[in-house]
Amino acid sequence: MVKAKTIKIALIGYRLSGGGSDRVMARLSVFFENHGIEVHNLIVIDEVSYPFAGKLINLGLHKNQKNDILNKFRRMVVLRRYLKQNKFDFIIDFRFRTKPLQELILAKLIYNATTIFTIHSYLINHYMPDASWLTRLMYNSSYANVAVTNQIKEQIEIQHKLKNVVTIFNPIDILEIETKKNEAIDLKYQFIIAIGQFENPIKQFDLLIKNYAKSNLPQQNIHLVILGEGDVSKLNKIIFETNFQDKIHLLGYQDNPFKYLSKANFLVLSSQNEGLPNVILEALACQTPVVAFDCPSGPREILNRGNGILVENQNWQELISAMNKMIEEDDFYTSCKRNTLESCSPFLLETIGKQWLDLLKIE
Repeated sequence: MVKAKTIKIALIGYRLSGGGSDRVMARLSVFFENHGIEVHNLIVIDEVSYPFAGKLINLGLHKNQKNDILNKFRRMVVLRRYLKQNKFDFIIDFRFRTKPLQELILAKLIYNATTIFTIHSYLINHYMPDASWLTRLMYNSSYANVAVTNQIKEQIEIQHKLKNVVTIFNPIDILEIETKKNEAIDLKYQFIIAIGQFENPIKQFDLLIKNYAKSNLPQQNIHLVILGEGDVSKLNKIIFETNFQDKIHLLGYQDNPFKYLSKANFLVLSSQNEGLPNVILEALACQTPVVAFDCPSGPREILNRGNGILVENQNWQELISAMNKMIEEDDFYTSCKRNTLESCSPFLLETIGKQWLDLLKIE
C-alpha cells in the first residue's frame, strides 16, 4: 500500500507575538499539525511568545541593525532558497504588505507554490496597493485572498474587482483559553477591560479614558484596566487629568490576557476600525460580555447574538450609556453573560480550521 503524500504548508508572518494576525497564524499551525499536515512557520522579526506547532524558520535572526537594502536582499535570498528546497504545497501569507515593489517580487518571483494571501484589517491598503491594476497583477492569480470579515471581502471586491476573495473568520482556541483563564490575578477590585497597543491611535485609549471618567463606573468603584505594550506617557498624562489615578490602570503586555478577561465585568472596544478583533472573541470565550463601537469591521459580525452592546460608531455618549447599562441593569447583564460562550461557536478553531481544509481541498 502506497503511503499518502504528506501535505506541506509554509505559514509566513512577521512574528509569532503581539499581533492578531500572528495569533491566527500560531493557532492555525496547531490545527494543521494536528491534522497530519507538515507545518513550517517563517517569521521575519525575532519575536515568539504565542504557542505554535511545526518548524520555526526565524529570518529575523538574519536581520542587522541597519536593516539596509543589502540585508533585506540577503533575507529574501534565504527565503527563496528555503521555499525552493522544501517544495511546499501551499504558502499562506499573514503579513502586512505595504511595499508594492517588494510584494510584487515576492508574489511573482519568490513564492513558488500555491499561494493564499490574508487580509486582517478594514484598512486594506495595509495589505494591497491602492492602485487596483497593481493589486490585480499581484493577487488576482493567487489561489485565494482570505478576508477575515464579510465587510472586508466586500470592500476588496468593490475597490479592486478581485474574483478570488473568500471570508474565513479568525479562530479561537477554546482549550487554550479554558486552560489559562482561571489563573489568579492580583487585582482586588471590580474592573472593565480594554486591550491593545498603547500607542496605536486607532484604539483611542485616550478618549476611552476620558469617557470612562464621565461614566458612572468610577463612582461605583469599578475600575478601568488596559492591557498592552508601548509608551504610556501620553495616557498617564490623561489619567492624571481625570483625577482617577487610583481607578485607571495600565498593566502593560500580558502573556496570558485570558486570566484578566475572565474576571472583568465586560470588555470595551473603542477602536476607529478593526479587522476581526480577536479580543472580542477571546472575551466571549471567557464568558465576558462586550461593549464595542460598530466600527468597520468585525464587531457587527460578532455582537449579534445577545452577547453585548453594539454602539453607534464613534458615538461616545452612547458608549458611556452602554457602559452604565452594563453595570446598572442586572437582568440585561446576566442575559448577555449567559449568551457569551454559545455565541463563540462559529469561531472555534475546529470550525474555522475545517473551512481552511475545505479551501485547500484537503480531506
